[in-house]
Amino acid sequence: MFRIPARHAPVLFSLILSGLMSLVISGVSTLRAAGLSPGFAGHWLVGWASSWPIAFPVVLMLAPLVRRIVARLCVLPAG
Repeated sequence: MFRIPARHAPVLFSLILSGLMSLVISGVSTLRAAGLSPGFAGHWLVGWASSWPIAFPVVLMLAPLVRRIVARLCVLPAG
């Protein structure tokens, strides 16, 4: 089985997360805009294909900021 080195985990995480989130959000947006009509899946995939290349670098850029915010909001375990 092909495995990716651990040093690439943050980028892989961002790639998968941005892909799934943009898939869901573009689906909801397409459904609200066009309804469940013939061709819905095609419109959805076109929307997703155009949103994922934007979502991926945004997730990469914002991840460090979000990690800092989470670290400030969470109580660290003693020890």
